[in-house]
Amino acid sequence: MSSRPAERVVVVGFGPVAARFIDVLEPSLASGDVQLTVIGSEPEAAYNRVLVADVGVGRTSPSAIALSDPARLASMGAEVLLGAGVRRIDRARQQILLDDGTVRPYDRLVLATGARPVIPYLAGLNPDPLHPALPAGVTALRDLADARALRSVVERRGDLVILGGGILGLEAALAAAEEGARVTVVHHGDYPLARTIDDGGGRVLASALRSQGVRLVSGAKAVGLEHDDAGAFTALRLDDGRLVSGDLLVLSCGVRPRVELAEGAGLPVASGILVDHSLRAHHDEYIYAIGDCAEVRCTFPDCADCQGDTAPSGLIGPGWKQAEWLAESFVADVVPTGSRYVEAVLPPVLMLKARRLDAVVAGDASADPWAAHDDGTAVALWADPQQGSYAKMVTRNGVLQGLVCVGLPRAGAELVLLFESGAVLPADRSSLLRLDGAEGAASSSSSSNPAAIVCRCAGVSRGSIEQAAVVGCSSVAEVSASTRAGTGCGGCHSDIRSIIEQHFQPTPA
Repeated sequence: MSSRPAERVVVVGFGPVAARFIDVLEPSLASGDVQLTVIGSEPEAAYNRVLVADVGVGRTSPSAIALSDPARLASMGAEVLLGAGVRRIDRARQQILLDDGTVRPYDRLVLATGARPVIPYLAGLNPDPLHPALPAGVTALRDLADARALRSVVERRGDLVILGGGILGLEAALAAAEEGARVTVVHHGDYPLARTIDDGGGRVLASALRSQGVRLVSGAKAVGLEHDDAGAFTALRLDDGRLVSGDLLVLSCGVRPRVELAEGAGLPVASGILVDHSLRAHHDEYIYAIGDCAEVRCTFPDCADCQGDTAPSGLIGPGWKQAEWLAESFVADVVPTGSRYVEAVLPPVLMLKARRLDAVVAGDASADPWAAHDDGTAVALWADPQQGSYAKMVTRNGVLQGLVCVGLPRAGAELVLLFESGAVLPADRSSLLRLDGAEGAASSSSSSNPAAIVCRCAGVSRGSIEQAAVVGCSSVAEVSASTRAGTGCGGCHSDIRSIIEQHFQPTPA
């Protein structure tokens, strides 16, 4: 144990990003170098919020998505406050005031307050974004209480209405429909994901959703809610007078960073809490922010390390990387000496993951396949709407610039790998489509390359998963515990399982 006094670290927020930060900080907690206080607003400790819909449809349990053990932390000397709120930050005294009137002093304050769901302005909803009072039968599907509401409808195979055509809403819709619920998705565009997907891919995606039992109400604008005598939701009212009835309305309209606590303390905010390359809040050397509430913006315009400002992504992977870096810096005590966090700015990749439908969109795939291009741009296009399959590849001088892939999971995975590595596509683009054939699966480079990333959320490669299998991990849960692969969105579980099965299959004589 160090001879210096223990440093008081207070973490506000107890979600997945905070849990990862605390995991890495444990050596300093165990040694007594850190005195840790964790404050969570929910009655439960950290869990994987991305998998709440899976809990809601009965595919997993709350215990299976838990990410932290409060009792274990308490045994190491940490103070864990659940169901607690922070009233304000007193920067002058370096302490926070809780809702119960007590205070907690800090030497370093880490804000991991995450994001809140966007509540649309509809008649019958409380428009206050900070304190949304949702009526009975309406949920944003963000916490375990929301999962319980969804579960009650799915169990009785009731009617579920989802407002919004984004990834999380579609994944919840597909899962609920597969479990027997009657699902209707109401969205603005001509097809779901209209802001990111091209016209052909969007139409194939819409057709595939309908074939999976999901009803689509496209080009719709919701204006209000209908209620029964007890005030519970009964129907969504559209601007053309139509009513979409249901037992539960799921709001899937996006999220916004929770910045009100920082803003109330006078910290600079934009879309998120502004932090520098040390993840330290602007103008306060004792406060940090990580995850969905943090926006990395350098204070030096000519900084050589900058790759552009990094707004909150809404993805769990980048938040985990920030949490790990900051905790390692605390453990090594290098943050005050000018250590720098430089986030790799990767092109956005949007993935829809369901048991019977996969879709991926990356880069700029808007190029017209029938137009003449004089900058080296070429477009390859393939579609089989009846089978729910579609692929579009936009290249410049052979290098993939954008892609849309629906219903071709192996080809989609290979294209993402090629897209992120900047590799040149094969001259015969159709060879990539054969990966989803009976004989093509084994030929995928991503299926044999140890460096290929299998879990995008945690950044875990195939080689790391194979090594976990070598030392005896024989299930997805065991591999996840060893490598953290599969602890994010869960979309890589089938790939992890396949790698395990390949390792443990009998060797031919």
